[in-house]
Amino acid sequence: MTIERKEKIRALKFTLFSISAGIIQEGTFLLMYNVLHWSWWPAYLISLVLSVVYNFTINRKYTFHSAANVPVAMLKVFAYYCVFTPVSVFGGRYLTDQCGWNGNLVQILMMLLNFVTEFLFTRFVVYGKQVDNDGTVPSEK
Repeated sequence: MTIERKEKIRALKFTLFSISAGIIQEGTFLLMYNVLHWSWWPAYLISLVLSVVYNFTINRKYTFHSAANVPVAMLKVFAYYCVFTPVSVFGGRYLTDQCGWNGNLVQILMMLLNFVTEFLFTRFVVYGKQVDNDGTVPSEK
């Protein structure tokens, strides 16, 4: 299989698993924001954390097929979220509280932004050349 085809399949898998993580995030967000009437930012933050833990676990094994040092990979993802989380929480809070945007719309926009930036960061920074090395997919050299 060509490298280009592998990357297309990898992007498709990441998309499908991200949709399942998005369902977890959106479900918990809707429960806290619309049913329990929490403020936007704690509902968003808790739902984001739940989806990140799920998404990291499933994508490491099934999308990136990586046996890379898990604690190191987790630290890299943590570093990404040290930047993304404050930007999205404060940006989302600004859009909902100051600009009057609908909280559900802001949640979806943040999920899309997270999807694109997380794929690029995970693929090229977290795993880089350490993809397809867990023994389930032969590595192309």
